[in-house]
Amino acid sequence: MRTVAAFDFDGTLSNRDNFLRFVRLVAGTADTAKAMAAAAPTLLAARADKARRDDAKAMVVRAAFGGRTDASVRDLGARFARQVTAEHLNPQVVERLEAHRAAGHELVIVSASLTCYLEPAAARLGIPTVLASHLEVGPDGRLTGELLGANVRGPEKAARLTEWIGDRPARIYAYGDSHGDTELLALADHGVRVDRRGRIPADAAPVH
Repeated sequence: MRTVAAFDFDGTLSNRDNFLRFVRLVAGTADTAKAMAAAAPTLLAARADKARRDDAKAMVVRAAFGGRTDASVRDLGARFARQVTAEHLNPQVVERLEAHRAAGHELVIVSASLTCYLEPAAARLGIPTVLASHLEVGPDGRLTGELLGANVRGPEKAARLTEWIGDRPARIYAYGDSHGDTELLALADHGVRVDRRGRIPADAAPVH
């Protein structure tokens, strides 16, 4: 039986949230602040209804990325990925990643973050597969401001991983740190919740 090790990124492999930092890199501080202000009522509503977080993210994505060229955003994504992987990783989680690699397990990132920086980050970490939120590109090579498909958070994480695994039986390890990882961890044979300091619990299932 194959073994799959699935990792969330922000707060799990990385020691911080990266989405808004990347938005600021692309759109600038002033426009990011405007986008967040416009999304603030929806974010407030999300305290009672977690699903509204996807609506708020869609508003920010639309404001920050719509009309920009895919090539320019990908260039910024590659630069951003170099910084994140050089300076903002959780050592204990990376250690687990390397243990899974040494055991011959299949490695995959499952994240609500954007593929434009997760794919180059994954390449630098030697992770071949990324299941994440993807910006839609129009026929003119510019971003439409929409996500292509659903935001990869909550139930969508489990759905994407299940689809990727397919019909071949697999033993699953999964790593996450937040409410948005609950369904991913529940899907796994060994679900590991990383704490706020990026530490793996002492009672986590060993890698073998």
